Amino acid sequence: MTSKSSSKDPVGVLGAGSFGTVIANMLAEKTDVILYARTPERAKNINDKRESSGQPLHERIMVTNDLELVAKSCNVIFPVVPSANLRELIRRMSPYLRPYHILIHGTKGFDVSLPDNKQLNANRPLSRDYVKTMSEVIMEESSVVRVGCLAGPNLAGEMAARQPAASVVASHFDEVINAGQQLLKNERFLIYGNSDLIGVELCGVLKNIIAIGAGVIHGLGLGENAKALLISRGMVEMIYIGQALGGNTKAFIGLAGVGDLIATCSSQHSRNFTVGTRLAKGEKIKDIIESMEETAEGVRTIEIVKSLSEFYKVRCPITEALHNIINEEMTVGDATTYLMKFPFRAEIDFL
Repeated sequence: MTSKSSSKDPVGVLGAGSFGTVIANMLAEKTDVILYARTPERAKNINDKRESSGQPLHERIMVTNDLELVAKSCNVIFPVVPSANLRELIRRMSPYLRPYHILIHGTKGFDVSLPDNKQLNANRPLSRDYVKTMSEVIMEESSVVRVGCLAGPNLAGEMAARQPAASVVASHFDEVINAGQQLLKNERFLIYGNSDLIGVELCGVLKNIIAIGAGVIHGLGLGENAKALLISRGMVEMIYIGQALGGNTKAFIGLAGVGDLIATCSSQHSRNFTVGTRLAKGEKIKDIIESMEETAEGVRTIEIVKSLSEFYKVRCPITEALHNIINEEMTVGDATTYLMKFPFRAEIDFL
């Protein structure tokens, strides 16, 4: 498959949130970048102030609200938008996308498409047929074939501060992995390749649930032993449901799995960790969500994974407990007691 672009072509980034801005700035160290913002007003404001999500913009970044411009100017595009918005965004961009495009998304969430306008209900079993990863959404809504995923312990604040980090570019295509490495790798940011696209995507989605749990432990002041217990049991839970959804165990014990899990469960700058901490302090989930500037994907993921686990008959006790807290069916204290009494039969039984 031949590529339309040359090395001088700009690279596109869809989404001017904190992580999208970090990626745009990092890409701009090597090439021109076109950054898409969700409204014309936001695009103009960012361009005028040369600042996005509290970060100064590199001089090689141009900001636009024109999806056609991004598609026609850029061969490689990085979508970094909330999972609930990606399908609609790719659908609008689809008339301008071609098979020569490479899309490497940085979105850590699921897309749910239910028949007959039914609403998502965690107590109603939901099969994988109705739950798609972001790479599947891109391929369903466009002619793009070469799709990849960017996942790893990538806390935006630390990356914006130019602290060392690493990530994984996962794809079935070597040229997608190579493009991600060439464009993003530098002296402070390592890029690893992985061919298990679904597994790496699932890692990035499922760890957000455990991060909320870690935030609850922190908010209750239960200590590092309890948090380590939750993280380790959370990893086992991620692997079981991940296997049921089509992921490979190897992805979960790599950088995109355990690496991202540790970072997200240990940082008070993590949005999902913050949600858990605030739940532990007695705040309602509705109030927490409304007060946050950016999406904490784990809240929606809990509902989706609870439903999937019912369908595939996989016990996910941490997900179940968090679902009960969010829906006010269980207090935080009762959920902690429930998890401490849960009959885990073995420490590790998936290898």
